[in-house]
Parts: sequence; structure tokens; C-alpha cells
Amino acid sequence: MSYVVIQVVLKEKMWGTGSGNLTELEKSINAQAALGYRLHTITTAASGSKGLIAGGDRIQATMVFERIA
Repeated sequence: MSYVVIQVVLKEKMWGTGSGNLTELEKSINAQAALGYRLHTITTAASGSKGLIAGGDRIQATMVFERIA
């Protein structure tokens, strides 16, 4: 089997809740699907706030895709 590993950093919105760049995660998943891969595993790791200037918390999403046979 063939695998691809991709990491995407999700940034918290400056105001409100939720991620400000979920479309980046979606684009990564769809790009791999177009190449014949499916999402096998996703893990996340959170990091602390970078302060007001740099925005809110960060979540690093690590995705493992496997080739669809």
C-alpha cells in the first residue's frame, strides 16, 4: 500500500470561536482524494496561545492518507 502524510496548522479565529482556516484542511483532504487517496487517520495536537498579535491557539492536524486500491 502507498501512504501520504500531511500536516495542517489550524488557527483559531481572532474573535469568536472555531478555526479560521478550515477550508485549508478541506482543500488538503479533497486534493488527496482527487489523487486516489482516502483519509486513513487524523490526529491533532494543540499548542498554546501566541498572544493577541499572532492570533489564538493553534491545532496541528496530522493526516495519513492511503491509496485506494
